[in-house]
Amino acid sequence: MKNIKRIFSISIFASIILSSCTDLVNEERDSFVLPRTNDGFVKVTLPGFLESAYKDLSAYTDQNNIYALGEHTSAEMIPPTRGVDWGDNGVWRTLDAHTWDATHSAVLGTWNQLNQRAYNCNAILASDPTPVQAAEAKFLRALNMYHVMDYFGQVPFREVTQGVDDLPSVKSRSEAFDFIVKDLTEALQQLPSTGPSANNVTATKAAANFLLAKLHLNKAVYKADSPAGPYSFDNGDMDKVIGYVNAIEADGYKLDDNYFNNFTANANSEIILATVEGSPQNRWFMTLHYNQNPSGWNGFTTLADFYDSFETTDSRFGVPAKKDGSTYSGIGQGFLFGQQFDDSGKQIIDTRTQKPLSFTKDVPLAGAATDKGIRVIKYHPATANKYILMRFGEALLYKAEAQLRSGKTADALATVNGLRAKRGASQKGSIDLEGMFNEIGYETYWEGGKRTVEIRYGKFVNGTGSTVSSDHTVLFPIPSTALVSNPNLQQNAGY
Repeated sequence: MKNIKRIFSISIFASIILSSCTDLVNEERDSFVLPRTNDGFVKVTLPGFLESAYKDLSAYTDQNNIYALGEHTSAEMIPPTRGVDWGDNGVWRTLDAHTWDATHSAVLGTWNQLNQRAYNCNAILASDPTPVQAAEAKFLRALNMYHVMDYFGQVPFREVTQGVDDLPSVKSRSEAFDFIVKDLTEALQQLPSTGPSANNVTATKAAANFLLAKLHLNKAVYKADSPAGPYSFDNGDMDKVIGYVNAIEADGYKLDDNYFNNFTANANSEIILATVEGSPQNRWFMTLHYNQNPSGWNGFTTLADFYDSFETTDSRFGVPAKKDGSTYSGIGQGFLFGQQFDDSGKQIIDTRTQKPLSFTKDVPLAGAATDKGIRVIKYHPATANKYILMRFGEALLYKAEAQLRSGKTADALATVNGLRAKRGASQKGSIDLEGMFNEIGYETYWEGGKRTVEIRYGKFVNGTGSTVSSDHTVLFPIPSTALVSNPNLQQNAGY
């Protein structure tokens, strides 16, 4: 970042370069000053600028930055380096090993993307929006600020009336939590009440309730004296979580009869918020082998322990490839393990080794052969449509966890078993926090939020793959360039 105070135009679209492992590398800034009128106030054109703010959701679809910090740092995903492939100067390995620092490219990229997008919403709110436009802008600002708070523990904030020489103020984690909750609570009053649809691509009451539920489920983390805990979960907060999810249900959301239908154009009962920007294609390119159709980047895999924790009867475990000759029918859904086949059912040969392509459970972080690691497909290239940001299955587990943490164990068990029945998994006779943690993994794997879950359950610091087992890693460092440009920021402890 050359100069955080530069005036520059807003980037709306980002190119996807499929030949590069870190393909969405944009020079974005965490804070900037928009051109202003003679009276000193920013004025933007509505609704065009609001539309641009929705386009900015494309950042959540990339395999780098926001997604990488939320998933690669967890025990659900490993980014093996295969020869020179996915080396990228070690940026992926350091995420897995928890050895990142304040100069890490994904740390800087995430910081800049999220803070820029939050400021874009400030400009909308300063431009005489209608009540509904203001509510949408507050929701989008809350969504981006939430991730800054969650990842970094402090949130810079610049008013649009501030000049080029004015430094952004900084909200503590606790202050940011209160600010975000206020934004969402106010937005709820004006946002439309919309039922489930694959075309839910703008803010609704259900989307605001989803984020409020997530906030209050993690409130103990965000309000803790120390970022690493201990965490004290308040029953009143858990009751709020239950209430927010009940409000989502009241809008007509329910579990889909077909789990993988959620990730297709036919999704109809769970989708709370999706985005038409970017593409879910990163989710299959980042994991598929070069010789599969479509040809992937042969990158990320899951770990054997996570794979082995599933019941094979659980529909979330996977759907076999059809291999019926239609395009992409050689690819299954869920976990891809063992011998792989082309669309016609013929064994795929790895052109690099000249051996049958059979994915294995064992996978080292460095020096991995091309066949190592179980691949994961949620968005299938033959049926994928929009990228899903919020869905009801995840919200229902917020409710179940809140029920369990507030002592409503029988209710929590009933909620979990209702979900498991829908997914074809066996019924559980009891539920505890360890079991609830596992249920979240079964339902939401590779959807980008596992780091936050592991922190809430006290499992992040000593997670699979981490070589630095230190409490300070529950927060990412403030990028070095941000510290230089804004003295109001203070580096997080341990960096």
